[in-house]
Amino acid sequence: MKLLRDIAYVRSGDKGDTVSIGVLASSPEHYPAVLESVTPEAVKTLFGDWVKGDVEVYPMDNIEGVMVLMRRALGGGATRTLRLDQTGKAIGNGILRLPVVSGH
Repeated sequence: MKLLRDIAYVRSGDKGDTVSIGVLASSPEHYPAVLESVTPEAVKTLFGDWVKGDVEVYPMDNIEGVMVLMRRALGGGATRTLRLDQTGKAIGNGILRLPVVSGH
């Protein structure tokens, strides 16, 4: 099974209890698979009850990537949570475990 880490890389950060993740296709031919694979439903399923709020995914066609916003995703915020190493960077790397939608 191909994972998102095989076709993309991420840049991520956090502000309060919100995580922002830029998922960028490693080459133009991988961008359609990124679009199909990174959906709000797939992200919510991957992280389960760690994400208490909404997940939004915005295509960025001009740079062949998507912006993922995960609200209420850090257990109150990176400096307030009791979770170990819960920052946007840790969550960003975690999204690379998403399976790539078959056919790509």
